[in-house]
Amino acid sequence: MMPRGVGARSVGAVLLLLVALPVWAAPPEEAGDAPGGAEDVMQVVGRREAPGRMDAGRAVETVDRDDLDVLQPRSAPEALRLLGGVSVQQTAAGQASPYIRGRTGQHTLLMFDGLRINHALFRQGPNQYFFTVDGRTIDHIDVVRGSASVELGADALAGAVWVHPLEPTIDPARSGLHVSPRAAARATTADDERGGRVQLDAQIGDATGLLAGVGYRTVGKLEAAGPIEPLLDEDEVGVPLFEKEVPTFADDGRTQLGTGFDELTSDLRLVHRLSPRDRLVLAGYLYRQFDAPRTDQCPPPEAPLTECLEFEEQFRTQAYAKAELSPGWAGLDLLTATAGYQRQHERRRLARVGPLSVGAVNGGRDDIDIWSARVDAETAGFDLLDGLRLRVAYGADGSHESVDSAAWTTLVRLDVTRVASRGQYLNGSTFVQGGAFVAPRLDIGRDWSVRTGGRVAAASVEAPADPESETRAVDQTWVTGVGNAGLAWHGVEGLEVLLNVEQGFRPPNLDDLTARQPTGRGFQLENPDLEPERSLTGEVGVRGRWRGLRAEVWAYQMWLFDLMERRPADCPQSDRECRANRAATQLQNLPGDAIVRGLEANLRLRPGLGLEANAAIAYAWGEGPSPIPGDDERVPLSRIPPLSGHVDLGWQHAGTGLYAGGQVRWATDQTRLSVGDEGDARIPFGGTPGYVLADLRGGLRVGRQLMLNIVLENLTDAPWRVHGSSVNGPGRGLVVNLEVEPWSDE
Repeated sequence: MMPRGVGARSVGAVLLLLVALPVWAAPPEEAGDAPGGAEDVMQVVGRREAPGRMDAGRAVETVDRDDLDVLQPRSAPEALRLLGGVSVQQTAAGQASPYIRGRTGQHTLLMFDGLRINHALFRQGPNQYFFTVDGRTIDHIDVVRGSASVELGADALAGAVWVHPLEPTIDPARSGLHVSPRAAARATTADDERGGRVQLDAQIGDATGLLAGVGYRTVGKLEAAGPIEPLLDEDEVGVPLFEKEVPTFADDGRTQLGTGFDELTSDLRLVHRLSPRDRLVLAGYLYRQFDAPRTDQCPPPEAPLTECLEFEEQFRTQAYAKAELSPGWAGLDLLTATAGYQRQHERRRLARVGPLSVGAVNGGRDDIDIWSARVDAETAGFDLLDGLRLRVAYGADGSHESVDSAAWTTLVRLDVTRVASRGQYLNGSTFVQGGAFVAPRLDIGRDWSVRTGGRVAAASVEAPADPESETRAVDQTWVTGVGNAGLAWHGVEGLEVLLNVEQGFRPPNLDDLTARQPTGRGFQLENPDLEPERSLTGEVGVRGRWRGLRAEVWAYQMWLFDLMERRPADCPQSDRECRANRAATQLQNLPGDAIVRGLEANLRLRPGLGLEANAAIAYAWGEGPSPIPGDDERVPLSRIPPLSGHVDLGWQHAGTGLYAGGQVRWATDQTRLSVGDEGDARIPFGGTPGYVLADLRGGLRVGRQLMLNIVLENLTDAPWRVHGSSVNGPGRGLVVNLEVEPWSDE
């Protein structure tokens, strides 16, 4: 059975994309092997050098395709769960948001193949948008910890996530037509997931490759090990515990209501190689999610079981053109130019239907259309003096975003629908931003490297007024500049000492300035008078690489200026939905500065015989001004993850393709709560309890023809939840993934 909402238009869009979508693109790196083509299976999360556009002296980690195959994450965000300094919060089973160094949402930049996923409707806290990247289309993910605003632009205050998609196979030693189909199927027991993907990898001639795929899955209600126990009991809190219980469980005490969804995906990537270093690509990606409830609002605390906020449609459509060229000129050695279109579509349904009421259903639809472009370039290396070598990266980027938003209320038993004067956002709003950067790097002999950089950026917002809802118009423009500097010493073989200073910035977006929406803490009102947020990060790192051992330690402190935080507010008399919620809030720029400081350490050991061990630990601590008017005390920042880490052991047999491994993930209690955390239904009284989880895995890979992956998750059936999440993690369960390539036309 198709999910509700999968009609002729959706299926037709998928077929159209696979057959004849006229889009253009090129990947940011050299063409690799076909997906799944590697003979070896990486047992733990691998590390690479820094991604394109980021200096190797930064704190960067990578999850690659082999990691994804072995770990079998349920989503793109969950793929980051084993990276040190990254925590993944889930507001719903179909939503997930990565935290980098204690920040998420508008403070972390998400990119897909060099173009921004972030848009003007990103919320202040966790959001669902990274979930709309299909994990089966990913080749690898680079995560930059620490501000990347100079090179990548706005929103990268705490870090950036850069997704690189799968590439088609192009072997210049062969010509003609070569076709390799691939089919994948996965099943899980904790949430009854059933789904898979059909993929076609074709080479046309000696320089053109095509990769096309269609995926589908249906996900049922997620079964946890049971509710987690609050750190404080009812006597200590002074109010009944059930008033803050999230999520709501079925009668079996394990099945979480407000979970489950259906998903349909499609992608097409056409790559043409002009030379070994020059490429052009046409690419398009569709993501369609249906009937995904927001767990903390399905039902909300203290509400009847019939009340539920559901995302009926969560769609992302992306098409872009990209060229990567190597002119070989002194001032333009490498050039990457990208231009594309993205639409994020959302349709919501909030049902408040009781046996004694007329029954009200609040509906909403928000569409944002984004046109964006980016140019990155690098010079050749210049020998200035003996021992001095200079290389400069530079570029520019920009985007134009427009919003179509509507809201309505239907009285079910009266069969009456009233269209609101405004939607969650103001219809016709626009957001325009752009900037240019330059980032020189100077190598001094063999022992030292110095880098610096700067960006000039501007953003402009326009939104109309709506007198009926007492909403003011917005017309603001901001111009800002940020810079960075770094020093690296590598005078001892295998050892590096790194020192970085990074500035970050984020202008207020349309969500901050114009949104009216329910949140985990109540109802958020707009504030058209907000000012940009800025950050300053200082970090020091030490890296060691000796034979089969790699170790890395980073210590950092980030200052946040004009940080936006919610404060109590009064509902407009005309807004019934606001007055129906338990509390109204409004974003305000806090006076003074907020601070996040922390420590991150990673260790990887390869002693031989196919063995590998990986361990990581991360700690973050944050505080800032109180959002309560008149309170001069400094308080903890919201949803800062607790001390956490993992240990991962793996073994693989190069000859047979067999592999086995296991991991232990853990987190301590998080009791440092902000004012908002204490009133957030997603966080138990007293804070979020810690946990220790153990998983086992094993599998087999036979060349490209067969891959079997098995994961036994949460072996001890421990109740657990990532801090700030609405959803408890899976209980004891089984994940099975099977991929088959019937033939490889090589």
